[in-house]
Amino acid sequence: MVLLAMTDEETTTIVTVTKKGQATIPKSMRERHKIGRKALVLDTAQGILVRPVPDPSSEKGSLKKYFKDKTSQEIIDEVRLVDKRLEERRRIRRNQAVS
Repeated sequence: MVLLAMTDEETTTIVTVTKKGQATIPKSMRERHKIGRKALVLDTAQGILVRPVPDPSSEKGSLKKYFKDKTSQEIIDEVRLVDKRLEERRRIRRNQAVS
């Protein structure tokens, strides 16, 4: 394994990728970034980015600005209504196409 120091906060490591596409993230990096048994893998313009899975308790309330003061039940009801309307439109189009 080769470690290349980039800056005080960045380290580059060359790892082997198996035939199955698996690569081992070095222990020091897993510990530093709190990566447990699961990780998010993002396909970015710069390449593949591996991030820790967010802790739901730390994300609590992070969507409030998008949903204003609605309860989760109100949001669910709203989405169901939109889905119902879309399904009704599809049904009408299918019936018109058959006629």
